Amino acid sequence: MKRVSFAEFGGPDVLHLVDSEEPHASPGQIRVAVRAAGVNPVDWRIREGQFQKVRPIELPAGVGQDAAGVVDEVGAGVDGVEVGDHVFGRGSSTYAEVAVLSAWARIPEGLTFEEAAGYPSVVETALRILREAGVRSGQTLLVSGASGGVGSAVLQIARERGITVIGTAGAANQDYLRSLGALAATYGDGWAERVRRLGRVDAALDLAGSGVIRELVELTGDPHKVVSIADLGAPEFGVRFSGVTGDVPQALADAADLISRGKLHIPVEKSYTLAEAPTAHIDSQAGHTRGRRVIVV
Repeated sequence: MKRVSFAEFGGPDVLHLVDSEEPHASPGQIRVAVRAAGVNPVDWRIREGQFQKVRPIELPAGVGQDAAGVVDEVGAGVDGVEVGDHVFGRGSSTYAEVAVLSAWARIPEGLTFEEAAGYPSVVETALRILREAGVRSGQTLLVSGASGGVGSAVLQIARERGITVIGTAGAANQDYLRSLGALAATYGDGWAERVRRLGRVDAALDLAGSGVIRELVELTGDPHKVVSIADLGAPEFGVRFSGVTGDVPQALADAADLISRGKLHIPVEKSYTLAEAPTAHIDSQAGHTRGRRVIVV
């Protein structure tokens, strides 16, 4: 089978499409014929070696953790899923023709493989950081870098929970944020003052890692009300860096429920082939994403 792999840490050029032995489902896992794989910032952060001190991996290594596809192998002890089922979920080395998943759910009716692949990590992250921020119905949440996949999910889940959201993004994505029910503000000089004019901020999320932690603490008045998933220097300001995965099976169930009820929709901004994985990473690192990027197999 074909998969994307890298044998050294570095830039997008270390990614190569190679022939590889097919993986098999261990107990508690399933294997899928991958139809699409989600592209997440964590993918290129791992490729660069940013997490080697906390989550070391051995090289060569595959890439990707989200996928949607057709079940073709069921591991021992697994119930409720059969060969031929259409699922989306979290696993490893998902930029590939075949991948093993450790958490999954059936794809909601009406959702394509391409669309489904963009949800697993995004929704798990959104649910986790909303919980960690402690924001409640009637309060206002500030989301820095709100137009990407996680931001899109946060805005919609927060709205469902009765939370007002202020989102920051580039000028081209202001209408997109408003379409998701957020109050929108642009990046750049004076952004914090533009946010203040929109209202009080009870909690804040940093999704872009654009050096705004100090301002987020000032806007909330308390570093414990700020959570970052993108700035490794956040703890220097007393801010939580959230990088430990939560309950993925429950997050997938919640995602399927929200999608089925029409409460969550994240558009696919761009699709790539396996061979275009380096370009997908370049585009992901450049930011300014509206929704999700996926690799179609």
